[in-house]
Amino acid sequence: MDDKIEIRKVSKRYGSKTALDNVDLTIGKGMFGLLGRNGAGKTTLMKTLAALHPKSGGTIRVCGVPIEDRKKIRSMTGYLPQEFSMYPTMRVDECLDYLGILSGMSKALRKERAEMLLKKVNLYGHRQKKVKELSGGMKRRLGIAQALLHEPKVLIVDEPTAGLDPEERIRFRNLLGEVAEDRIVILSTHIVGDIEASCEMAAVMNEGKILWTGNVKDLLHEAEGKVWTVTVESRFLPQIKSLYSVTGMVMQGSQTAVRFVHDGAPDLTGAAQTDPGLEDAYIFCLFKNGCIDIGGED
Repeated sequence: MDDKIEIRKVSKRYGSKTALDNVDLTIGKGMFGLLGRNGAGKTTLMKTLAALHPKSGGTIRVCGVPIEDRKKIRSMTGYLPQEFSMYPTMRVDECLDYLGILSGMSKALRKERAEMLLKKVNLYGHRQKKVKELSGGMKRRLGIAQALLHEPKVLIVDEPTAGLDPEERIRFRNLLGEVAEDRIVILSTHIVGDIEASCEMAAVMNEGKILWTGNVKDLLHEAEGKVWTVTVESRFLPQIKSLYSVTGMVMQGSQTAVRFVHDGAPDLTGAAQTDPGLEDAYIFCLFKNGCIDIGGED
């Protein structure tokens, strides 16, 4: 059986709206990041790969299995949606036992898998807490445990760190990295830092289209020579924003250090090239594909 997902010319339409537009991707074992703004089509693609939404056109094969074989796809796929919820008055261990029953697992296997996974996601000490008593980060970790309960070959997580505090976000990313050692993990996010810290391979998505895919280092390479810094009086900020795609600003009294992307030497006294970060590279990718205007507006 192949250890990859092949997506070829996939489209998804809702009436006159195109949510996925001729999507082509190959995703191998390990952590793969899908980066894009809210509304880019990431969730639609994730649900399509999890056999929850039918595609309108194209082909998808998950580890050699056509997406149309929904029963087999679901048996080999774990999915954590943006909004994971369980019965709030259930205990953590009861949740996993209940989901194991729905999956047709034996009592002994349910107990074994639940205990192992709760330890893996650092919730074993909280197993008798009710779901409503868990923090946001704990609920996400419970979501990962339920998605892994049936030992899937593919794990799909949609915007898993949105709303988490920095410490919990790091803990969650580390957990995903461990899980990705022996399976395909797809991380959908609009947070550049999640991709930068976790993924070697990634794709940039916007308005249902794949703008770029490859090694994250190559995305950084494409932005080399395109990132600039300059320090200006703060009163000139509106003018700078109207001319360039700003990726960062640091106030320094009456002056502001501005970081921006621009293809070519800017007409600014004191502007200097600097090494790109992944956020710079992402913004430059959107800019060169015509997804944002000069001033960085949608």
